[in-house]
Amino acid sequence: MQKRLTMIAAMSENRVIGVDGGLPWKLPDEMAQFRAYTLGHPVIMGRVNFEAEGKPLPHRRNIVLTRNADWQPPEDATEQIEVCHTLDEALALVEGDPEPYIIGGAKIYELALPIADRIVLTTVHTTLDGDTFFPEFDLNDWTLTDSRHHLADARHSYAFTVNTYDRTH
Repeated sequence: MQKRLTMIAAMSENRVIGVDGGLPWKLPDEMAQFRAYTLGHPVIMGRVNFEAEGKPLPHRRNIVLTRNADWQPPEDATEQIEVCHTLDEALALVEGDPEPYIIGGAKIYELALPIADRIVLTTVHTTLDGDTFFPEFDLNDWTLTDSRHHLADARHSYAFTVNTYDRTH
């Protein structure tokens, strides 16, 4: 099976993906689809993203990318976290997996965008203030292969659309 590098993210209509180190919304069904995609696969995340989560994601190989050569995961997570200092180093660790996932944050998305094969991108239908943004990308380089819409309801403050884009080669 050929390896596919997939980026997965949720952003507002004005590209916000985070505020004050966390997600600016609570969307249980969106989180459930994130889990469904990533379970059993390695996830590559930035240090800030990991620290916002506070713990390794269960049932996934957790790889934290940081420029800080001295950074170590918390003592209770050292066996579940692999630390890398370059994206190439992280990708070498997942060489045998058919679909590793890039799960953020913004700097990691920027690094991975030029080499990603797929983007699973949730657009939350609102505009928000935030301090972390998903990078711009040219839709002409991508083909929309799937699109699912979820309406706002009692559990979801905002409607959202999950689009899957495959790189046009």
